[in-house]
This record gives sequence, structure tokens and C-alpha cells, in this order.
Amino acid sequence: MLDGNLLAEANRQFSICNACRYCEGLCSVFPAMELRTAFTEGDVAYLSTLCHDCRACVDACPFSPPHEFAIDISALTSAARAETFEHFARPRAFWRLLARGSTVTGLTIATLVFFAIVATASGSSAIFARHTGEGAFYEVITYLWILLPALVAGGATLAAVAAGGVAFARETRRNGRHSLLDLRAIGAATRNVLALTNLKGGGGGCRYPGQRHSPVRRYLHHAVFYGFLAMFASTVSAAIWQDFLGREPPYPFFSVPVLLGTGGGIATTAGCIGFVVVGARSKESGKSAESHRLDRLFATTLLAATATGLLLLVVRSTRLMGPALILHLGVLGGLFLTFPYSKFVHAVYRYLALVRSHVERDAHAHEPEPDTDPAPLAQTAVTVVGEGRFGDA
Repeated sequence: MLDGNLLAEANRQFSICNACRYCEGLCSVFPAMELRTAFTEGDVAYLSTLCHDCRACVDACPFSPPHEFAIDISALTSAARAETFEHFARPRAFWRLLARGSTVTGLTIATLVFFAIVATASGSSAIFARHTGEGAFYEVITYLWILLPALVAGGATLAAVAAGGVAFARETRRNGRHSLLDLRAIGAATRNVLALTNLKGGGGGCRYPGQRHSPVRRYLHHAVFYGFLAMFASTVSAAIWQDFLGREPPYPFFSVPVLLGTGGGIATTAGCIGFVVVGARSKESGKSAESHRLDRLFATTLLAATATGLLLLVVRSTRLMGPALILHLGVLGGLFLTFPYSKFVHAVYRYLALVRSHVERDAHAHEPEPDTDPAPLAQTAVTVVGEGRFGDA
């Protein structure tokens, strides 16, 4: 799963953190780390995914560079996450093929061409004609040709994401214990996600993109997350309007599907633009080049999807509705076909990691206190320092 040097470096840095424990109140990573005395590949994948990259620990740590111990948990977990994304991708062979911008662009163009051919089969004049009223979209592309590709792509995406999530849950279990089917832990993890607790940086916010701590990064995540939820709710409500109320799109602007979609699209677009801007300004951070690439691909792909959706809303009563509809469907095709092989999946893995952190914390709270002497641990730390291993970073 992990490069051998990266795994060794993770054990070195995590062991020092466990001996220090200065940062244990900043986020969920350090309390979870303290439940382990040695770190397997699964442990590193779990802790790295649990890290939200707020970088508060880098500022708080007395052993961060230029100290000879060179502790930088943020940079370490960033590099580890990039490797674990590929490891848990299902099918894994698809990762290198699909987790790249050129592939997303190619699939988008292929999907766009597919829908253009379907629309042309109905008569080329339909694409550039002005369509109004209920069912206008389906006068360009029939409902069946929109539904069937969506079902195939959606089903394949859900299957791949679910398989990756199962693999992550299985391989990150601590000593094969602790099921994630714990309602209390699921509730606590859900609250963490909704509030983005671990992006508060212990209270001061993230050091992102510059050196000043700020809540900006958390606000951008909120905009994308809640915007995406609003767009999903818009899709569900549109399905209800069509399949149960018998009303075909496009719908009036002041309708539930359009208001949810517009609000969600604006929020997500603003969040993605913010990520692109601050990401470009934070290239000097400790984040790995691969993480930067995945972040940029995530933001630009989602931005293209929301922007073309908003464009379709604006021009839907004009002759540009047909081309805008084909463009939007093409971008959505590229987005969802590469969904399991992009930064999107970090939401699934991180949620599972948050659930695990609460499961382990509750289990540890109910374990009897061991009758141990802290002297051996202190002696081990002294021995490691004496051997000069901390200076090998």
C-alpha cells in the first residue's frame, strides 16, 4: 500500500508525537494515534485519512522543521493519502488511467459527442431550435437516452465507491476489532462532518493558504459540501415532480427543484473557485505534488459541472438551450465516470475514518486501565534519540 520509506517515516514521526502529546487537543488524529504503539500500513492509511490538513500541528509542534526531528504530520499524511487513494480504488488498475485530467477531458468530450449524435438523430434542427414549456429538454434528447446512460454510469460509480469503502474499512481495522456499525459513533461522526470540527485547527482555523490562521478553508468546504447536498436534493425533488406529479422539466424558477439547484450550484461554484485560487497560492505548503494535482482536478471538474448547469438555467428559454444541455450532460458524464478515481472518494474514506475514531475512543474508555510502568517507554525514547534515528528524516 505505502512506500517502505514513507511507512518507516510515519512510524518515526508518530512515535515522537505519542511521546510528546502536545497536540492531542487539536483534532481527532492525535487521540487516535495514541491508541497505537506501532503503526501498520492500515494504521497510517486511517490516520492520514482522519487528518483534515488544517496544519495547526505544524505551528504547535516544538519539533517541526528546522528542528532536527523534522516533524511535519501534515506533509506526511498528505503524501500517505495520495498513495492510499490509489490502493483502495476498485478496480485498482483504473486509478492510473482515470485519475488524470486528460482522461476526464477525453470522457467529457466522448459523452458530449454521444449526446450530440443522439440529439442529431432526432433532427439537427432540434438542437438549435427554441423549446419552451414542460418537456422542452426532451425535445432535444429523449428522456430514455438521458436515463439509461445515467443509470449505467451511476450504478458503476456506486459499486466502485462501495467496494473501495469496504476495502478501506476492512484494512484499517485495529487488530481486526471494532465494527463500524455503531449508531453512537455514526451520529458523532456525522456531527463532525456537518460542522467540519476537525478543520477548526483547535480553534484558530487553518493556516491556508498563507501563514495566518483563518476559517476560510472551512467555509469553502461548507460551500462545496452543502451546495452539493442542495443539488442532490434538487435532483431528487425533480424526480418526484416528474415521476409522481407528472410534470416534466424544465420547471419554473420559483420551484423547489430549481431553487435548490440554483442555490446549490452557486454555493458549489463559489467554493470551487475559492479552492482553485487558494490552492494556487499555497503551492509552497508541505502538501505533496500529487495531493495538489488531485485537489486541482477535483475543484475544476466540479466547477465545470456546476457552471454548465447554471449556464443551462440562464439560456434554457433561448436557441442556445440545446447546445447548453448537451454540454452540461457531457461534463456530468466525465465527472461521474471518473468519480471513484478522483478526490471525491476522500469524503467516503474520511467519514469512515471519523466513525472509526469514535468507535475506538468509546471502546478505549471502557477498557480497564493497564497496570504499566511508563519508564520503559521513556527509556525507549531515550534509546531512539541516542541512536540518532530522529535525525534521519
